[in-house]
Amino acid sequence: MGHAITSLINQRSWTLSPSPEQSSMSLKSRPAVFAAKSWYSADGDTLDTELSNWLAGVKPTDEDDFAPPVTGCKAIIAPHAGYFYSGPAAAWAYKSISTTGISRVFILGPSHAFHLGGCALSKCETYETPLGNLTLDREVIEELYKTKQFEYLQPRRDQGEHSIEMHLPYVYKVFEGCIDNIKIVPIMVGAIDQEQEEEYGKILAPYLERDDTIFVISSDFCHWGHSHYGYTFYYPETIPSDVPGVNLRRSGPRPSPSRPIHASISDLDHEAMDILAQQPASTAHSNFVTYLERTHNTICGRHPIGVLMGALGALEEKGKQAKMKWVRYEQSNRCVSFDDWSVSYASAYVTF
Repeated sequence: MGHAITSLINQRSWTLSPSPEQSSMSLKSRPAVFAAKSWYSADGDTLDTELSNWLAGVKPTDEDDFAPPVTGCKAIIAPHAGYFYSGPAAAWAYKSISTTGISRVFILGPSHAFHLGGCALSKCETYETPLGNLTLDREVIEELYKTKQFEYLQPRRDQGEHSIEMHLPYVYKVFEGCIDNIKIVPIMVGAIDQEQEEEYGKILAPYLERDDTIFVISSDFCHWGHSHYGYTFYYPETIPSDVPGVNLRRSGPRPSPSRPIHASISDLDHEAMDILAQQPASTAHSNFVTYLERTHNTICGRHPIGVLMGALGALEEKGKQAKMKWVRYEQSNRCVSFDDWSVSYASAYVTF
């Protein structure tokens, strides 16, 4: 049953479109399109309880070296799959946030449903969640639009993407004690190259530098599986190793009996995570791009992550040294055969 539900979730991430009625709605408010569609509960009380339980379930050990909330947390990276799968992992990122003094939350998410060659902004005034509405910071959005580097989303495209919406309930929940003072700046990030990531990062860096602002970066990690994702990269040996990775095929090569596929996926994802945590951020950014070119790891939020790295690199030039720490890693399924599939979820926070 779980496999069927997740398959449906993955299909919907590409094909779900709002109804004609939703598309013709006023631009003032974006509805919670993905609530109660196998993604998360549309019932506010149920959703609130789930979020509370996941946040309460974040219980780091001494080995984790993690004591939330983290003073000075300026950004988090967290997954955006259906809450049944990624909700507990995302809680570790959101638990990192210290809400004191924060009044603005940027949310950067990838575009799954349509091609976008740059970054795009919403025309809405509010985004709805089952917990309550979140107000968009129209002043900052207009400032960004005036740079002529951003376009506006059409309502149908705004409503058809899940990568930002899946973070809205968590943002509302974490800031519920001061929600009237919180405004959000959602940004959809397209298929851009490293140079563009750096340029957008430079535009956003002054906002990230502000004491009243925090960034949320939306990304799942490896999407592994032949039938679901067409991705079967496999490390035959634990890395680091001189033995290169291969792409598994039904006719060969095949996984080693002593080397489960899920262990290879973990190595693959942690390789990326370790690279992103390197200092300086500018070097980490370049190494991340090189890693993606070599492995083609299906990290769907690689471009929002790249924009964050671009912003951190720009701030490093001003003497602000960023530190990224990964606090959680999970897989939706432990793959052992060629016909298995899984999605990985990783959570991190960034401080200066």
